[in-house]
Amino acid sequence: MVRIRNGMAWSRRGISLLWSPEALAAVADPTEVISIRQLFAMDGHWPDVLPSAGGDAVVVAGAEGCIDSLNGADAERWLAEDLRQVVMGFQEHYEGAAGLILWIPSGRPRIIMQGASEHYYMRHRAYHDGKLPIGRLLCSGAESEIERIMMTDDERADPDGPHWAGLYHPRIS
Repeated sequence: MVRIRNGMAWSRRGISLLWSPEALAAVADPTEVISIRQLFAMDGHWPDVLPSAGGDAVVVAGAEGCIDSLNGADAERWLAEDLRQVVMGFQEHYEGAAGLILWIPSGRPRIIMQGASEHYYMRHRAYHDGKLPIGRLLCSGAESEIERIMMTDDERADPDGPHWAGLYHPRIS
């Protein structure tokens, strides 16, 4: 688990799915958040300085809306191919030294982990079993390296409790 101590330590690198407003406020001012459309436009034209976390991260809103607007098969393809390609381009350009944060406001009730397999799913109305395998689609073979972002220093905090603020992966492959 990644515990937020100084507000932004977890955001400096990797990819995160974030749903805690408090965690978001620790990383970015609302004026720094870009749209998913802007992220796709940046692909291949990455700026030297990113808008958030002192120039080390970008916070993106709108991925959740894209997923929700698609049927199950199209949502699966969009995550595994389109979004993953942009994420890979981001990581390659910044050589793993920057953070890409996807703001998923309804993530807390929708992102679930299947305990036995430790795979992450997103509840999706149009996916065949209602659980879109978001961990597998974004992280491919590295899903086991996903960590939970916790908004507490309490080592005993319930990982499924109110302090669960998002998911973090250092680098997808």
